[in-house]
Amino acid sequence: MSPETPVPAIGTLLEKETAKCSTEPPSHNNLESGEGMNRAPAGGPFVSPRIAAYIRRFEQQLVEYNLEARGIERVGEDERMKKLSWVSYLQALLLWVSINLAANNITLGMLGPVVYGLSFLDSALCAVLGALVGALPAAWMATWGPISGIRTMAFGRYTMGWWPSKVVVILNLIQMLGYCLIDCVVCGQILSAVSPHGSMSVAVGIVIIAIISWVIATFGIQGFHYYERFAFLPQIIVVCILFGVASSKFDLSTPSVGDPRTLVGNRLSFFSICLSAAITYSPLAADFFVYYPERTSRRAVFSLSMLGLMLSFTMAFVVGIGLASGITHHPSYGAAYSRGAGALIVEGFSPLGGFGQFCSVVVALGLIANTVAPTYSAGVDFQILGRYAERVPRALWNTVGVVIYTVCALAGRGYLSEIFTNFLALMGYWVAIWIAIILEERFIFRLRSGYNWAIWNDPRKLPLGVAGFLAFLVGWAGAILCMAQVWYIGPLARLVGEYGADMGNYVGFSWAALVYPPLRYLELRWAGR
Repeated sequence: MSPETPVPAIGTLLEKETAKCSTEPPSHNNLESGEGMNRAPAGGPFVSPRIAAYIRRFEQQLVEYNLEARGIERVGEDERMKKLSWVSYLQALLLWVSINLAANNITLGMLGPVVYGLSFLDSALCAVLGALVGALPAAWMATWGPISGIRTMAFGRYTMGWWPSKVVVILNLIQMLGYCLIDCVVCGQILSAVSPHGSMSVAVGIVIIAIISWVIATFGIQGFHYYERFAFLPQIIVVCILFGVASSKFDLSTPSVGDPRTLVGNRLSFFSICLSAAITYSPLAADFFVYYPERTSRRAVFSLSMLGLMLSFTMAFVVGIGLASGITHHPSYGAAYSRGAGALIVEGFSPLGGFGQFCSVVVALGLIANTVAPTYSAGVDFQILGRYAERVPRALWNTVGVVIYTVCALAGRGYLSEIFTNFLALMGYWVAIWIAIILEERFIFRLRSGYNWAIWNDPRKLPLGVAGFLAFLVGWAGAILCMAQVWYIGPLARLVGEYGADMGNYVGFSWAALVYPPLRYLELRWAGR
C-alpha cells in the first residue's frame, strides 16, 4: 500500500444497546485515529453489557496500538486510501511475489519427479501451465476488493446466499489453516536441518514461524502490507543463489517413468496439484485490496497480480523440480530428502558452507510471508460464520487459527509429502466448483444489474443460495468420480493409466457450470432474489 496514506484502524462490533454512535459521517481525522467508528450492525444478536464492555475495551486497545480492529464490515469509500500512487499499484505485484516465493512451493515442485516420476521437462511444463490456469481466477478475484470493499467470502454471499455460503467459509478455513500447517512443517524441517547435528527439533521451528506470523497478522492490514512489500527481496536473492549453486546437479535428461497411459495420468495429476496451489488463493484474494479506492484500475490489479503469481510460482516450482531431479544420481540429495523436503533445500545450498546455511535460514523465514496471508484472512472468515462469531474481534480469531494449525503441524510434522498430495488437490476441487458458480452469476445473471454492495450483510435481500448450493453439490459429485488421490481413486479417474488421472477440478467445474444457470433461473422465478 501507498506509504503516503496509512490505513485507518477502525473498531468493529459493539453491543448496540450500549454503543452510542453519531449518525454524522466520520471526519478524516477520526478515521486516522479509529475514534467514533465502533458501530453495531443492525439486526445483530443480543450481547450482554458486560461482554460488550470487554469487547469495546479490547478494540480500544487495538486502536491505541495502531492495530486494525475492523472485522468483516464493508469498507466505505470515505474510509479507504486517499492517494493512489504507483507504489500502491506496485504493491499488488510485490504482495503476491512475497507471499508465493516460498519454500512450500519449492517442496511442491519436488513432487513431480519424486511422486509422479516425471522428467524435468514434463514436470516444469505441467507445473508452470497448471499455475497459469489456477492464477487466472485468483487474479480476477483480487480485482473485486477495490470495487466492493468487502472480503472475498462475504462477496460469495451474492451467489451462495447467507446460509449455504457458510459451508464454503468452513472449507476455506480448513484450506487456509492447512496451508499454514504445511508452511510450519517445512520451516521446521529447514531450521532443523541447518542446526548442528539436528540439535533444533522440527517442533521448535514450527513454533517460531507460528508466533511471528501471529504477531504480523494481529497488526492487521497495514502491518501485513508493509511486511509483504519488502519480504520478497531476500527471498528472490536466495532462490537465485540456489539456482546458481544447485543447477549443476539438476537431471535434465532422464525421461519420465511409465507406459504412455500412466504417463498421461501422472502428467495430468501433477498439473492438477499445481493448479490447485494457485487457484486456492481465489477465496482470499480480494481481502488484501479492500482499502484500495473504487477508482483503482481493474486491469492493472489483474495484470500485476498475474505477473506476481506467475513469477513466484515459476521460480519456486522450477528450482524444486530441479532439486528433486537430482535425487536419483546424487546420494546426498536422496539422503537429504529422506529426512524431509526442507532438508533437500538445505542440501542444495551445501556447497556454500556456512553462507549456505545462512541462505537456508532466510528461505525458512521466508515462509512467514506465506503464512501471514491466510492467518490474516482466517481471522476475518471466522466472523462470517454467524452473528455471534462476528462480534469476536478479528485478532482473537487470528489467535484461534494460529493455535489450531500449530497443534496440527506439531502432530503431523512427519507426514509432509502425504499432506501435500492428499490435501492440496482435495482443496482445489471445491475452489474450482465455487469459481464456476461465481463466474456464471457475474456474467449471466448480473451482467447488467451488477451488485448492490449495501446488502452484503442482509440475509433478507441476498439470494437464497439454493441454486448455488445444489450446483456446488453436483460439482462435488463429479469431482469425487474423477479424483485421483493416494487414498481414493474415482471410477472414472481409474480408467487412465496405472495410478489414475486426477480430473476432479475440471469435471467439478464443468458439472457445476452446467446445472447452475437453470437452477438459478428457477430460484429467481420462485424467490425473486
